[in-house]
Amino acid sequence: MMLIEADGKYFKELNDEIRNAEDTEITVNGCRGQRYIGAGMSGKKIFINGVPGNDLGCYLDGGSIKVSGNAQDQTGDTMNDGTIIINGSSGDATGYAMRGGRIFIKGNTGYRAGIHMKAYKTHQPLIIVGGEAGSFLGEYQAGGTIVVLGLKTKGRTPVGDLSCAGMHGGRLFIRCDELPPDLPPQVTAAKASDGDMASIDGFLSCFCGEFAVSKNEVLSKQFYLITPNSKNPYKTLYTFN
Repeated sequence: MMLIEADGKYFKELNDEIRNAEDTEITVNGCRGQRYIGAGMSGKKIFINGVPGNDLGCYLDGGSIKVSGNAQDQTGDTMNDGTIIINGSSGDATGYAMRGGRIFIKGNTGYRAGIHMKAYKTHQPLIIVGGEAGSFLGEYQAGGTIVVLGLKTKGRTPVGDLSCAGMHGGRLFIRCDELPPDLPPQVTAAKASDGDMASIDGFLSCFCGEFAVSKNEVLSKQFYLITPNSKNPYKTLYTFN
């Protein structure tokens, strides 16, 4: 495994060093907000100690990135494949235009997570948030799956305002006592069925295993599933739904 000390390095220098490394496993120490780490990468495993900057794993096309702490905005921007694991929280627009791969976040995520998320054939993106998500979650979502667990949330819904605005594809699961009151009329929300839960059971197992979370605790509360309704006017504006 290659070890790179990032403290004080300009982001381009750090990214060039990662990209040109012959080792397929790389540990980055002392990360201090350097941007674009793992951009367009495939076939490597990156372990980051510190806080990576914006666009971590943008256009990621395989391999994995694990962060020991928090990540900034637009993690997984337009990623196509691979896995990003955040052992803290992530900033705004996590999974922006994401079209494949998985993002697991132990803590919270900011505004507009999953905005413009899309799917095509075998490319089915996934975001699981262990804590809470900010406003505009799943805005214009066109495909893929978002799961918000709200594991430390008490007495409130673990998502912000105006979730699913413009949603015309995909699925959003929320583990909560009550649905948010301001869901748009273009979506349908109901308690998740046994079949719905079976479809994400493997994902939940992976999440729980990664972060040492009790799966029994995760399943101890009701999940709701939100999808576009059949009369959604946004569907007519897109070729693929």
